[in-house]
Amino acid sequence: MGIHFYKIFFMKFSKSKHIAFLLFLFLIVLRTSAQNPDEQITVKAKVLDEHKSPLAGVLVYLQESKNNKGVNTAADGSFSINCSTSDVFVFQMSGYLTITKRAAEVNNGSVVLVKALIDAGDDDNVYIPFGVRKKRQITATISTITTENLPQIPSSSLNNVFTGRLPGLLITPNGSQQPGYDVSSFLIRGRSSYNNNQDPLVLVDGVERDFKSMDLNEIESVSVLKDAATLAWYGMYAANGVIYVKTKRGSATSTKVTFDAQAGLQAPLEVTKPLDSYTYASLYNEAQANSGIAPSYSAEALQAYQTGSDPYKYPNNNFVRDFTRTVAPTQRYVATVSGGNAFLKFYTLLSYYNQGGFYKGGSNPSYDANTNFNRYNLRTNLDLHVSKSLDVALDVGGRITNLRFPNVGTGTFLSTVYSTPPNAFPILNPDGSYGGTSLFQKSNPLAMMSSAGVSTDLTRNMIATIDARQKLNNILEGLTLNLFYSYDVYGSYRSGFNQDYEVYEPNPAGGYNRFGNATIVTYSPNSFSGNLRKNEFWAGFDYDRNFDKHGVNFSTRVSRAIYSAFAALDLKREGWSNRLSYNYNQRYFVDLIGTVSGSENFMPGRRYGFFPALSAGWIISDEDFMKNTSFLDFLKIRGSYGLVGNDALTSLARRFSFVNSYNRSAGGYNFGTSYSGVGGTAENPLANPDLTWEKAYKTSLGFDAKLFKQSLSLSADYFHENRKNLLTNSMIPSIIGQSLVQVNEGEASYKGFEASLNYNKKLGALNLNFFANYTYSTSKILAINEGAGLPDYQKQLGHPITSVYQLATGYNRNFLKAEGIFQNQAEIDASPVQRFSRTVKPGDIKYKDINGDGVIDNLDFVTTDYNFVPKSFYGFGFTAAAKGFDLSVFFQGVSGRTISIQTLINSGNANNGYLNQFSVDRWTPSSPDAKYPRLMITDRGNNTQNSDFWLRSGDYLRLKNAEIGYSLPASFVKRLKLSQVRFYLSGLNLLTFDKLGDLNIDPELPEAGYNSSYPYMKIYSFGVNLKF
Repeated sequence: MGIHFYKIFFMKFSKSKHIAFLLFLFLIVLRTSAQNPDEQITVKAKVLDEHKSPLAGVLVYLQESKNNKGVNTAADGSFSINCSTSDVFVFQMSGYLTITKRAAEVNNGSVVLVKALIDAGDDDNVYIPFGVRKKRQITATISTITTENLPQIPSSSLNNVFTGRLPGLLITPNGSQQPGYDVSSFLIRGRSSYNNNQDPLVLVDGVERDFKSMDLNEIESVSVLKDAATLAWYGMYAANGVIYVKTKRGSATSTKVTFDAQAGLQAPLEVTKPLDSYTYASLYNEAQANSGIAPSYSAEALQAYQTGSDPYKYPNNNFVRDFTRTVAPTQRYVATVSGGNAFLKFYTLLSYYNQGGFYKGGSNPSYDANTNFNRYNLRTNLDLHVSKSLDVALDVGGRITNLRFPNVGTGTFLSTVYSTPPNAFPILNPDGSYGGTSLFQKSNPLAMMSSAGVSTDLTRNMIATIDARQKLNNILEGLTLNLFYSYDVYGSYRSGFNQDYEVYEPNPAGGYNRFGNATIVTYSPNSFSGNLRKNEFWAGFDYDRNFDKHGVNFSTRVSRAIYSAFAALDLKREGWSNRLSYNYNQRYFVDLIGTVSGSENFMPGRRYGFFPALSAGWIISDEDFMKNTSFLDFLKIRGSYGLVGNDALTSLARRFSFVNSYNRSAGGYNFGTSYSGVGGTAENPLANPDLTWEKAYKTSLGFDAKLFKQSLSLSADYFHENRKNLLTNSMIPSIIGQSLVQVNEGEASYKGFEASLNYNKKLGALNLNFFANYTYSTSKILAINEGAGLPDYQKQLGHPITSVYQLATGYNRNFLKAEGIFQNQAEIDASPVQRFSRTVKPGDIKYKDINGDGVIDNLDFVTTDYNFVPKSFYGFGFTAAAKGFDLSVFFQGVSGRTISIQTLINSGNANNGYLNQFSVDRWTPSSPDAKYPRLMITDRGNNTQNSDFWLRSGDYLRLKNAEIGYSLPASFVKRLKLSQVRFYLSGLNLLTFDKLGDLNIDPELPEAGYNSSYPYMKIYSFGVNLKF
């Protein structure tokens, strides 16, 4: 019924028609509300407490008064104010709930103030989709952190600030860390899908937007929505959870101006330590001998490398030292202006951020090829109280980024710096030309930085949001109409300098051999490289009333979002979300959500689904039998169950996989003796008209508690998710001659628990705060289509979803079981035959014969339960403040995680003999206890197989943030016409404890600083904060 009504609604009022209709209704309401003229009256009343006793000293003022001046109640609770009949009174007193009432309700009567309940104050608001609630009313699992006390870190990504801060939210760096990128992935609670898309929905003020590129001072709070009690509002878009970002807004206070300035230095956590030429040449000779090849370097050459007697013929380069910096600069400046009155409130921010690259060497009069990133953020949030019944919020923001990088690309440049042999060529020949060889023609780092050009990517992002709320009390008390519209536009452009270079290799007969062709510098102006536009519209009603001890709240919204991108078809989403909430005596709470949402990723007629959820809460501490518990101030238990969906099936071969499609550039034929080609058309993988969204059935049970006069806060939750309709391979045999897109026949689950605590203590002038959070989860594959005849030990069924390793070649789940390193030929002869190399010798890895057939081959790979996603993650820390000084320390860590070092140890290529800093600790007859197998140039297959020989613990504990500050005395600051001056020192990624021993890699991002990856950075910074 609900789905049918929803589809009819959008058929009748599609696109601009339904918007026009709602705007028309909105104008009628405005007209109606303006037809009742105000009368001037004198209101006389009394303020009483719950026991009908008068309350003296209550502040009473008019909500819309320009100066907000009011009166205090007399000893008998009475007051008198001149006002109009439509005015709204505010009643405020410490220890009691602040309430508002219209003048007509108050005149010649009495007002009762109720004592404030725990978690019901103005500072205990929790933002939910299109609404706000007091903490005590929340039945869902929501973790929130405000930015007020977070460290100020000059980082291009806010991910670094929030890592480990919230229970249930795992943030992991998993891509390029070069300036302007800082790529990270988000995972909420656990992984319940073996498909690619596990990213949560990130909302900024209710709109899907970029979060990591915001400035920290734009943000008021970040919340993680985890269970169906809130996620069902978003239907089939939120199965992976929601990160809800609330931006800062103004308040009715005098204008406040702040300015923050920071300057810092970045330093790589780990970076390749290159071999010197003598060590490299010696190891290369050894690898050749092990491969049956004559050595390339004579004793004379080795001695020359050792003594440095001829740096041109026998160079000894250190490319890492010569072309990367040990530190790189970063800086950040932020200015904000906020304030307002009863009619207009505003918050404006302007920020600038710069992150320098860690390349060095080379110069060109036309350009600088070192990586450099600049970002400008602008935001203005306005709140207008248009009339007694109409409020409008208008938000406008923009962001401009400018990223400069060498034309050869970050990966190519770093691969050259990290992997080029130190003796390959002199950087410069005696005549000043670039050194090179026929084998290393484009591998001169100096030429790459000086003569290969540079590119600059410019991006512009603009956002605008309008949110209007019209009270309809003249129609129904407590009813409000809400219209919400957002527009986002993003454009990217590229410009740069183009140039090419040539290198020279000395010719034994005299002169040089040239490789490549040098070109002059040419400039390419801005060229369009892509754009994105997004329109989102929400419209609906809210109803909020209290009837004695009964509280009722109902919200309903229809929504439509349209995503438009260059050279792509528009993507559209629609939804109809409803939420009904009821509470009795602010003690018992029930929430019911029902959402109809649709996605065009599926066949017409199969595009809409219904997503219900039910949650409840009970404040046990308010019961009479709990009120005599001296140490317990507050205890609430809550639970939820519901269905959420995921329509982002990113593992599909194409977008509209429910219809057949064809490739016009495939399927050609060759004819005649000359094999003349004729183009043709080929069918893409067969369509699956039954494709549907993933269904996540979420259960959550938890409690919130406050103890010892509210100094200790505790929260804990048990969670379980069962996800169905996962995409898996079709079991239709390949004999049909065509492949089939995937089918919704998979199923998986995860379960676990999370907990957090916060403890506040005041010791004289010292204020202390301790906090911690912990999350544990495990997953399991319940259904998946696997190949016929696959041995049980190679099947994925029953194993964790997280036992998949992402390697350079893609994802891998199966590994050989290693049994150490062969020490002698007798051991080899007594072992099963290993068929991954032509010959196996002492120093090679020994594998276990799983199926007992006397041969080690592909049938001996096993599915393991190692986890590349940690089973548990946590964070803890403290803050302390006294007499102007403040200190914050935060640790973050993970456990139950495994990493692979195979691509690190076996990095490189045939041109450099696969040698690196780890090659020194290789097996030789004189070092049988070495960590790694013998060196080889060829026939390396046996020692490069995916096996548990290369797996290590990825557990770590990291001092993520530390900050110490000092605020000048208020008496001194006042003379400067300021309200605060604070100086501080802060650090990021300062210290790491792990189980890797002397293996110098970062456990969180192992390849950072190796192979071709930009290093993961630690940051030291100094800043000053001024408040005017």
